[in-house]
Amino acid sequence: MSIVKINVLTVPAEQREVLEQRFASRAGAVEGSDGFEWFELLRPVEGTDQYLVYTRWRSEEDFQNWMNGSMKAAHQGTSGGGEGGGRGEGGGERPKPAATGSTLWSFEVVQQASPK
Repeated sequence: MSIVKINVLTVPAEQREVLEQRFASRAGAVEGSDGFEWFELLRPVEGTDQYLVYTRWRSEEDFQNWMNGSMKAAHQGTSGGGEGGGRGEGGGERPKPAATGSTLWSFEVVQQASPK
């Protein structure tokens, strides 16, 4: 079965819009990766300043290949621009990250259901 990776991003209120715009501008950056199955950016409603970045992969190997390939390149500013990645306009310095902290959670999918 698939694996799920959830990146927990601590985002101050004044940076929420920045974070969401950066993820919107990276649309398509992960979708073509081998083994990629699903992505969701989850905005907190109340009681926390933590966003959840949910991705689902066919295998741990597929996730690691993406992490060591296109994701790494994007965050080093050599291609595309995900959260904290890419260069500023005109090839300047990379923008300051919108998140002040990040934790990666990993899960194996052991059961699933879809609507009937």
